[in-house]
Amino acid sequence: MINVNASNRLNRLPFSRAHQAVLVILSFAYFFDFIDLNTFSYAAPSLLKEWNISTHTIAFITSVSYFGMFIGASAGGWFSDRFGRKKGLILVVTFFSSFSLLSSLAWSPEILGVFRFLTSLGIGATTIVASTYISEFFPSATKGKYQAICITIGICGIPAAGWVAKMVVPAAPYGWRFIFLFGAIGIFFPLIAKKLDESPKWLDTKGKSEQAHRILLELEAKAEKEKGELPEPAPALKGRQTPVKSVPYRTLFQKPLAGRTFVLMTMWAASTIAIQGFGTWVPTLLVKEGVSMDESIVYVTLGTIGAPLGALIASQISDRVERKWAISVLSLMIMALGFFYGINPLPMVIVICGFLMHMFERTFSSIAYAYTPELYPVEARASGNGLTYGVGRLANVAGPFVVSFLYSGYGFLSVFLFFTGCWLLCALTVGIFGIGSKKQTIEQDDIISEETIVQQKL
Repeated sequence: MINVNASNRLNRLPFSRAHQAVLVILSFAYFFDFIDLNTFSYAAPSLLKEWNISTHTIAFITSVSYFGMFIGASAGGWFSDRFGRKKGLILVVTFFSSFSLLSSLAWSPEILGVFRFLTSLGIGATTIVASTYISEFFPSATKGKYQAICITIGICGIPAAGWVAKMVVPAAPYGWRFIFLFGAIGIFFPLIAKKLDESPKWLDTKGKSEQAHRILLELEAKAEKEKGELPEPAPALKGRQTPVKSVPYRTLFQKPLAGRTFVLMTMWAASTIAIQGFGTWVPTLLVKEGVSMDESIVYVTLGTIGAPLGALIASQISDRVERKWAISVLSLMIMALGFFYGINPLPMVIVICGFLMHMFERTFSSIAYAYTPELYPVEARASGNGLTYGVGRLANVAGPFVVSFLYSGYGFLSVFLFFTGCWLLCALTVGIFGIGSKKQTIEQDDIISEETIVQQKL
């Protein structure tokens, strides 16, 4: 069995057209993933009127969507660990785009709930498979940067969805259908994804060393043609003797992975409730507070312009700072802005605080997307990434009902106090119990991998 030395060979590659192609392809996936993540929030105010439904019905549809994301993230991570990153990515993007198309044809709240659940299966899985691919393909010293660049481009889908919603939703009673149709454009993803290579690191863990070696030779040849002679890779560690077909989920709750699994689950649960609660509910709550539908969409869309800037900021700092502390500090900053938003729901405050919250939320999430997979070994990377991220989505199944209950019983401010509590929990958990990303070197990843294999055999 060839000792491919995939990590060290990838780490010494300069940025080339091969990396550019991966950024473009994954940015396309992220772009429509973020669009479909937010389309329902723009359609909801119109559905309140056209179908005469209550905020509790909106909460139910939102909740089943997050349950779908939990299943999708967990299953998508397992699928990609079992069958490959490339196959997983093509499958999940096509899946969520197809059901976004069907969402535009929904004829009742119940049917729309079913279609949004199925759409969300793919949405949850896409984020996991894409972030795992980036974590394995790009050099360790810069993977945070390129993860954030993908998010920067992809997250432009949020304001894009907002501006499309502003044009189509108020235009007619059925205008909300076109926002789902816009999200379905991702169905063309397989046409460009054919150019992706499979992850050499994943292939190596599956005993497909010759295929991994062949892909690495092609990448090295392209890089040498563009950049000149490459330096020698660092020496390989002792090779793995036995291919790993799969890693059971129980491994994520055993040493040395258990502690980080619980920290990441709490981080994603608290932050997802706050981020998605804010993004999903604010348009509807503003309408409930007397703001017109047109003004609500404009205010919220102006705020979302901060999201790409936040991801761009992450691309500049993610590899330069300790990701653990960046996550904690950003959580506290967002907490303060959310509190101010809740006590001063004036147009200028809505726009400025909304802009800053979206900006820092995306700085946070871009860094968190890089932080999560790097804490797991290759053979458990997508599973650990998917489970912890998915638990965040699962927690948000209850989130919409909590928001609906708080708003109905205690008013606008109570919702934002709830969000600030979530951010405080996130900051304290990661700050106190989180593992520093700088400690998680490639060598440590390989050592943990060997321990994981031993545990799997027990």
